[in-house]
Amino acid sequence: MKRALVRPGAATADQQPSMKVLIYGLNYAPELTGIGKYSAEMAESLAEAGYAVRVVCAPPYYPEWRIGTGHSAWRYRTEQNTTVRVQRAPVWVPRRPSGLKRILHLASFAIASLPTVFGQVRWRPDIVIAVAPSLMNIPTALIFGKLVKARTWLHIQDYEVDAAFELGMLKGRRLRRFALSAESWLMRRFDVISTISAKMIEHGRSKGVDSTRLFALPNWVDVNVIFPLKRPSVYREALNIPGDSIVVLYSGNMGAKQGIEVLAQAAAALAHRRDIHFVLCGDGPCKESLVQQCGHLANCTFLSLQPVENLNDLLNVADIHVLPQRADAADLVMPSKLTGMLASGRSIIAMARAGTELFDVVSPRGVTVPPEDVGALTAAIESLADDRSQRTRLGAAARVYAETELSRRAVMERLDEKFQMLRDRGDRRSVLT
Repeated sequence: MKRALVRPGAATADQQPSMKVLIYGLNYAPELTGIGKYSAEMAESLAEAGYAVRVVCAPPYYPEWRIGTGHSAWRYRTEQNTTVRVQRAPVWVPRRPSGLKRILHLASFAIASLPTVFGQVRWRPDIVIAVAPSLMNIPTALIFGKLVKARTWLHIQDYEVDAAFELGMLKGRRLRRFALSAESWLMRRFDVISTISAKMIEHGRSKGVDSTRLFALPNWVDVNVIFPLKRPSVYREALNIPGDSIVVLYSGNMGAKQGIEVLAQAAAALAHRRDIHFVLCGDGPCKESLVQQCGHLANCTFLSLQPVENLNDLLNVADIHVLPQRADAADLVMPSKLTGMLASGRSIIAMARAGTELFDVVSPRGVTVPPEDVGALTAAIESLADDRSQRTRLGAAARVYAETELSRRAVMERLDEKFQMLRDRGDRRSVLT
């Protein structure tokens, strides 16, 4: 990433002092997957480029829905590493999240984080970035941004309101109408709205956000950390998988949006193929059900989330990555795990409808099948398992795409340029009117 701005401290005669950036969101490292991973990498990259960065977040709990070791759900805590100051606010974490429990969970952090956010008033950040989910944090980010005359920025990883109703987590026409109206009103008052795919940008326009305020900020991957191995993955020996077996890997959150029940059905349908082995790695509210469905099968191995230092070996154990997704979540969420799959240089099967962002990304360099179609998924797995040259060709194309379009350096440089544009406008007026 280019060093467009100086590091914190004294500025030279022809340079301005570093901009101050506050990132406000529920999830953060050491969470290994999803939004927390990307928020942490954003903060660290900005700090490395010379920005002064602070973060307000919750203690780590995702995707296990359990507070991480060494952290407390009920205490305020400040962590200072060499580049980023992280302040954690309390959060209530339900063991078995449901619609109502999720709302209470999000509300607990929104309320508990208020004093931490407004405690930054003397620091006076130049840019306040709210990360969604959760919508409940957005009013605080807007009000605080106005108070300190900062630019306000909303980064949308998921359209959580749409997804909650489409997936049946929340119900009711009146509630949906109210929630979507409130979301639209809040979104239109940010200086910048960024999100992670072209289809999600279009969805922002449909909510009334002016095109000039929308900014594409895709999730990225460090292609120097995730890359094709020239040797067998250590997981093959550790899991006692024969060298000639074809490994079908799912790695990530095991929740409602993923539609992972199709994996259990595919594993059962392919139980007669002794040369095809499923590795299902992750945690989440649906894992227990998945284990009950296929944990007894000889062709299935379950793993919990693995340490980040093992991620490249884990992704390289795959001959075939599988990416299930429910049809009703299409273009409301963009699976963050896809970037690592692409960078690993292994073949990918994604469950996506034509015309969706996931389909557009995967289909030129992978295999796409209709969501929730177990027969199509099973046939695609068998076809790739029997065609090594096709797996090699698709994997190589996926790697090229990751290097050219999704590298962490390229995405962060675009973010740096956008920040400079905001600074160059001069005035720092809030648009909360």
